[in-house]
Amino acid sequence: MPTAQDDTTEILYNGDCPVCSVEIRHYANLAEQRELPLRFDDLNSEDLARWGIDADQAARRLHVRHQGEVLSGIPAFLVLWAQMPGYRWVARVVGLPGLRQLASALYDYVLAPVLYRWHRMRQWRSSHA
Repeated sequence: MPTAQDDTTEILYNGDCPVCSVEIRHYANLAEQRELPLRFDDLNSEDLARWGIDADQAARRLHVRHQGEVLSGIPAFLVLWAQMPGYRWVARVVGLPGLRQLASALYDYVLAPVLYRWHRMRQWRSSHA
């Protein structure tokens, strides 16, 4: 028998990333207001072994665990958006054939690498300060 925990979608994000934090804070506030079954876990304070990934892998892209399956990148965003009023239409549009592949390429080869490089630069600066 499924439990309430089984119905909760977990989102793993990088709380040290300013861009990621702003976006996730927006989603978390909406989820709290609407009492949505979403849980937001900062990779910097989460037991990553539970996710089956290390900190470096976790910092490279958004991860979501939904119905026992871990997804990352655009597939993870699609799961998140599909559960959020006001974003369901975004999930439907971005999930369209062709557009999904384009969004995935943009995220995988441009956005995620840029955010990851910023993350590594922040880490380097803080370790050399």
